[in-house]
Amino acid sequence: MTDLAVNDASEADDRSRGKRDRLVDAATALLYRQGIETTTLADIAAAAKVPLGNVYYYFKTKDEIIDAVVQSHLHTIRTTLAAIEASHRTPKARLKALVKFLAGERDTIAEYGCPQGSLCSEINKRSAGGGSTAADLLRVPLTWVEGQFRLMGCRDANELAVTLMATYQGTALLSNTLGDPTLMLRESRRLNRWLDSIPL
Repeated sequence: MTDLAVNDASEADDRSRGKRDRLVDAATALLYRQGIETTTLADIAAAAKVPLGNVYYYFKTKDEIIDAVVQSHLHTIRTTLAAIEASHRTPKARLKALVKFLAGERDTIAEYGCPQGSLCSEINKRSAGGGSTAADLLRVPLTWVEGQFRLMGCRDANELAVTLMATYQGTALLSNTLGDPTLMLRESRRLNRWLDSIPL
């Protein structure tokens, strides 16, 4: 009897997690394509195939679901960086792999912008000064990039990291504004040449 109750509770938790995950996935996609202000909880519920009333069981406000989207992005960022780190032996190779990964997203970026940069910008507009958690969407990769430059023995690791990240964010904005994914490809080649020019 007890085992059955535990199993029933576990299945209910799995179903609950499934709905919550679907809501977060739907919100992540919609906020990226439509923006925060345009996207409603009803939109998110419909995309997740969850009754609107159920949304409030998991998220009391739109801000709560935005926070969950930020956490989802952070998980993706950390997973991507960990995979790059595990797959490449040298810090320069890791930085080049990051540049290649970002350039590989050029078509989507040209259509909707940088997922993290766009979200940070929107959150900052909603709350004066923005939230520190949203800033982590850019702070986490910036810190990782700086760490790779430090491993390369660069004394100006922070400045180099800012240059790389600012180049990517600026190119993402231009690509999106002009609807031109080739800008991402062109700048990724330039960044690779720049990385090659940095002495070890």
